[in-house]
Amino acid sequence: MRTAKVHPGYILLTILSVIWLFPITWIILTAFRAESGYYVGYFFPKGLTFNNFVQLFSDTSLIHFGKWWTNTLLVATCNCILTSLIVLMTAFSLSKTRFGGRMMLMKIMLIIGMFPGFMSMVAVYNILKGIGIAQTLGALILVNAAGAAMGYYIVKGFFDTIPKSLDEAALLDGATKWQVFTKITIPMSKPVIIYTVLTSFIGPWGDYIFPSMMLGDNQSQYTVALGLNWLTDFRRIDAYYTQFAAGALLISLPIVILFVALQRFYVEGMSGAVKG
Repeated sequence: MRTAKVHPGYILLTILSVIWLFPITWIILTAFRAESGYYVGYFFPKGLTFNNFVQLFSDTSLIHFGKWWTNTLLVATCNCILTSLIVLMTAFSLSKTRFGGRMMLMKIMLIIGMFPGFMSMVAVYNILKGIGIAQTLGALILVNAAGAAMGYYIVKGFFDTIPKSLDEAALLDGATKWQVFTKITIPMSKPVIIYTVLTSFIGPWGDYIFPSMMLGDNQSQYTVALGLNWLTDFRRIDAYYTQFAAGALLISLPIVILFVALQRFYVEGMSGAVKG
């Protein structure tokens, strides 16, 4: 009988999969671990419990997980709506209209968008402090939406694949640019719209850097990322580490569900942009 040959690439991918799944498995086991403490000398818990999840919502003297979750949902939802609208309208303007300085504007926006946002955090914080809205969720929403237009290029690439003859026919029939955008472009762009909505929601959902700067020590405005990090302070980590793991598991579930449910549209949105 012929011996089946296994390609070395599959062996490498299997090893990498085990390495990738190890921390995920570990955090799940820690979330259900009955024994408290930051460090234990074994991988599999000696006892399993749901009490860590219960304490996230019941031990409100120190853990305000419900409040953190609500703040995070508010910021992520507002950012999702504002960013999606701004990106879609910016991409449509740059894809379907022609005006002087268009190419130069696109290049400038692309170059500026390549710089990481945290380079301007101190300046942005001082500006927000000067106008009196620092350390608020509104400031965080404003900052996230302000730079949204810089991410136009993927959506523009998708819009470029839509035949211009459709737009021209609609304009000849008396349609306005807004009607072309809402009646023709948007209905034909479901994959890239879902891609934009998904990415604009995921970003602030797990963001830590900007909230840590913008919210400072205002714990009533903390998002989940800041709240869970606060639990890992050296004064609290040994007592609340399993609750931290439970919170980390809960905060990841909505993203996993959204991505799995919308994965097909996510891939279609990316592939359409590449073709454009």
